[in-house]
Amino acid sequence: MNDDSQILIARLLTHQTLKREDRLVRRALSDELFRADVDARLAAVGLKFLDNVYADHVTLALAREVEPKIFGSRDVWQNNNFGLARDGVALLVVLWAQIILPKRERQEAHQPADENQNDMFGKEKPMPRAEEASIGISYRALLADFGDKLGKKTRMDMNLGQLAKLGFIERKGDDILEGPLLDLMMDTDTLKERIINGALADVFHRPPVLTN
Repeated sequence: MNDDSQILIARLLTHQTLKREDRLVRRALSDELFRADVDARLAAVGLKFLDNVYADHVTLALAREVEPKIFGSRDVWQNNNFGLARDGVALLVVLWAQIILPKRERQEAHQPADENQNDMFGKEKPMPRAEEASIGISYRALLADFGDKLGKKTRMDMNLGQLAKLGFIERKGDDILEGPLLDLMMDTDTLKERIINGALADVFHRPPVLTN
C-alpha cells in the first residue's frame, strides 16, 4: 500500500493530472484505507488530492490552511496563483461558465452531448463522463461576444495560450474545449450562483436574484 501511495503521489506531481481510469487513481477513489494513506502523506506536506465526479481527471492542490503561508495574507494575494492577469482570470471564468456549467447539467440529466434532448429514459443511464458530455465553444463566437471586454484579440489570444499551457483548456481548430483542470481547480459551489445570478447573468439571460 505504501509503495503504491508513493507512486501515485509522485506521478501526480510529475504529470499534474491523471485520468480517473488510471489503476492507482481508481484505487484511491474506491479503497478507503489506500485513500487515507494517500491523504495523510499529502497532508504532511500541505497538499490534498483533488477530484470530483464530473471531471475525468484528478490532480493535487494546496491544502486551504497552508495557502496564506505560501502566497501571503489574503489582503495582498493576487487574485490567483497561476500568474494570470485580471483579464486572464475573467476569461477563465467565462470559459468555465460557458463550458462546465452546461456540461454538468447534461451529466446530472445523464445525457451525453450527442443524445436526443427528449430522451425520457436518460436518468436510468449512468452519468456520462466529461468527455461524453462536454461541448466546446467557438473561438470566433467568444471573440465576438467578449473580445471588447477582455482585451480584444491580441490579449485574448495571449490569455488563451496561457490557459491552454496551464491545462485549463484545449484548442482544436476554432473550438475551445475543456482541459483536464477546468472542472477541478474552480470552486463550483462558491462560484456557480455568483456567476449565474451575478457577473454573467446577462449571458445566461437570467435576472439577478435579490437577497435581503
